[in-house]
Amino acid sequence: MRGASEVIIALDTPSLEEALGVIDVLGDEARFYKVGLELYTRVGPRAVAEVIARKKRVFLDLKLHDIPNTVARAARAISELGVDLLTVHAAGGAKMIEAAREGLDSGTGLLAVTVLTSMAAEDLGATWGRQIESIPEEVVRLAELARVSGADGVVSAASDAAQVRAGVGDEFLIVVPGIRPAGADHQDQKRVATPAHAVRAGADYLVIGRAVTQAPDPAGALRAMVAEMDLSL
Repeated sequence: MRGASEVIIALDTPSLEEALGVIDVLGDEARFYKVGLELYTRVGPRAVAEVIARKKRVFLDLKLHDIPNTVARAARAISELGVDLLTVHAAGGAKMIEAAREGLDSGTGLLAVTVLTSMAAEDLGATWGRQIESIPEEVVRLAELARVSGADGVVSAASDAAQVRAGVGDEFLIVVPGIRPAGADHQDQKRVATPAHAVRAGADYLVIGRAVTQAPDPAGALRAMVAEMDLSL
């Protein structure tokens, strides 16, 4: 039986000071944070350490994609940081995903990124060199590859999550980014969803960034989104 969906706040900031400011403003309203590529590139492991020092959980979203041996060594180093979740690209293939799982300790969950929420079918088709009839079908295919290769879950758009859930069952984590309140600007993402849509589609975690962190009242914006999630159950 799956538990209630949870929120992960994306610390997509150019500096550690701004990231920690977000955590301070949200206080007890949020307990799980995403450290992404920009912040990690600028600050490195210190970003993770500072978030954990504030007794928060960390989703390290680096989307590793390299040869299996390199990914295994990187995963081993990341395990030492104490993060809860780490991402690799499902497109790296079974051996790479297996290597990442072997490199991580049992306390770190491994997520495979399927298709980025910034991509539409034509973008994916141009990248893979073939016509894409259905993005959800491609996502389900990659999710099954990830599952049998040892991943604990996937990152997918809400529009794909229901089919993924039906295909892989309740024990496989689904993390959904691209969450926006109804009527909000989609910005650089093409496949977005409201919190209620993501919960109904089967998401375990909703990654929410600018809709909260750039709101005039971040804590109030987060409470409103959580209330919408609760009403969707």
